[in-house]
Amino acid sequence: MAKALLLDLSRLASRLGKGPLTGIDRVEQAYLTEILRRPVAAFGLVRSSIGFLLLDRKGLIALRDQRVDLSCADLASRIAWRKDPKRARAETGLRRLAIARSTRSRLHKMLRANVPEGCHYFNVGHANLDEVTLAELSQVVRSTVVLIHDTIPLDHPEFCRADTIKGFTRKIAAVSQHADLVIHTTQDARQRTEAHFARLGRVPAGLVAHLGVTLAPASPLSFAPKPPYFVSLGTIEPRKNHALLLHVWSQLPEPVPELYIVGARGWADAELLARLDALPAAGPIKVMTGLGDGEVTTLLLGARALLFPSFAEGFGIPALEAAALGTPVVLSDLPVFKELLSHSAVYLAPEASYSWLETIARLTAQDQKHRPVVTPPAWADHFNQVFTLLS
Repeated sequence: MAKALLLDLSRLASRLGKGPLTGIDRVEQAYLTEILRRPVAAFGLVRSSIGFLLLDRKGLIALRDQRVDLSCADLASRIAWRKDPKRARAETGLRRLAIARSTRSRLHKMLRANVPEGCHYFNVGHANLDEVTLAELSQVVRSTVVLIHDTIPLDHPEFCRADTIKGFTRKIAAVSQHADLVIHTTQDARQRTEAHFARLGRVPAGLVAHLGVTLAPASPLSFAPKPPYFVSLGTIEPRKNHALLLHVWSQLPEPVPELYIVGARGWADAELLARLDALPAAGPIKVMTGLGDGEVTTLLLGARALLFPSFAEGFGIPALEAAALGTPVVLSDLPVFKELLSHSAVYLAPEASYSWLETIARLTAQDQKHRPVVTPPAWADHFNQVFTLLS
C-alpha cells in the first residue's frame, strides 16, 4: 500500500463559494473523499497566486466539507484576484489552513520537507499540468498519476476558445513527458489521447477506468414543471449544441412541451446567449442555473427524456445519471456514448435537426411507460482499478 498520497486540489479550491460543482470538479471531489478514506498520510496541493500551498489531512477535511473560512481576503489575495473576490477569499482561507507554502521554483523542497518518501501524486483536474511543476514534482514523488478527461481542444478546436488551445497543447506535452500513469475514462478517450502522446514521442502507461456516477437523493423543486417536459443538462457552450434544441423547439407542433436547459454559462457565442436572454418568461423553454443535485434528480425523474446533442464529449455523466434513474436518453451518435450506454439510448447525428424534431415529437405524444434502469459505473470499481496498480 502507498505510504502517502498527494492530490492536486487547485481546481476544487478555485470553486469554493461559487455554487454547484461541475463535472471535473466532482471527479476531484470524489478523489478527495477516497484519499481521506484510506489509511495513509494524505496531503493536498493547491496553486496560489504566488506559488503553492500544502494541506494536511485536517485541511483536506475542511476543503471536502466546504468549511474553509471565506469571510475575508488578505491584501495579497485581494491584489492577485481583484476581479474575483470569491477566489481571493478562498485563497486566504486556504492559506490559513496550509501547513507549508512555497514559490513555484521551490516546490520540490517544500514537499521533501513535509511529505513522506514514496508519495504518489494525483492530478485529476487538469490544473498545474505544466513542464515546470511536473518536473519539480518528479524530483520528490514516487509516481505521477494524471487523469485526462478529454482532448477536445486538440480534436475540436472550433468548439474551444482560441486562447486555451496552446495552453492545453502544452499540458498534453508535459503529461507525455512526465506522467508515470495516465487514467483514461473510456477506450475512445484513450485512443484519442494516446494518438497525441505518440506524436509527442512518449506514450505513458495507461489505464481505462470509467468514472463513477453517484445519484443524489431527490429533493423538492421550487417550481412545478408541467409534463410532458424535457431536460438538457450541462454547461452552456458551443459544443453542447443548444442551438439545435432552440431550432427544434421553434418547429414543434402545438402544444409545445417544456424544455429545461439546466447549466451554468460557460464560453458561448454572443448570438446563442442573446437568444437565450430573449426567451419569453412564459414560453416553453426555461433556462435554470444553481439547481442543487437533489433538485436535478427530481427534474430528471419526471422528464420525458434527457436531450444531449453534443458535438463532442469526454465522458457524459448527465447521460449516465438520467439512464440510472430510468429516464430515456437521446444522444448524439458519438463513440463515447455508445461505449457507455450501448443499446440503452437513442442515437442521432448532432446536425440532423429533423431527426431530433421527429424523435422529440414522438416522445411528447406517446404515453409514459415503464422505463428500464441502467446500472451506472461505480466509484468503488474505478478506485479499485487505479489503486491496485499502485499497491
